[in-house]
Amino acid sequence: MTVQNPDGQPPRTVHIGSVTGSAFAVGDHNTVTQHQNAVPADETQAELLRAVRKLRADLARFTPSDATEILDAELVSVADEIETAGAAAPGRLTRLQQALTATGSLTGALASGVAVAESLTALLGG
Repeated sequence: MTVQNPDGQPPRTVHIGSVTGSAFAVGDHNTVTQHQNAVPADETQAELLRAVRKLRADLARFTPSDATEILDAELVSVADEIETAGAAAPGRLTRLQQALTATGSLTGALASGVAVAESLTALLGG
């Protein structure tokens, strides 16, 4: 990788072999953030995470619409929260449920959409 210098100095080359489970930064004034992947808090959260990943993969095969883009953003948020905190908060789950309802004609026909809806019902009740 070649790093461009903003001060007009010639570019420097940085070689990085393999990095696993680490965080690093190259250059001056960098901020490094390392995200730890948490284990889902329980089997219900783990099932939701699997269903969310599957639905995202299924949605990628369709032409995006405003509703599916909103749904995808909520799916990403729920997955991120489960992966980092171990569980998605009720408010986030409610927003996902609303986005799923808005795309009901599409997601209701997908097994992955039904699986997400069932996981949400188990977590939120109703």
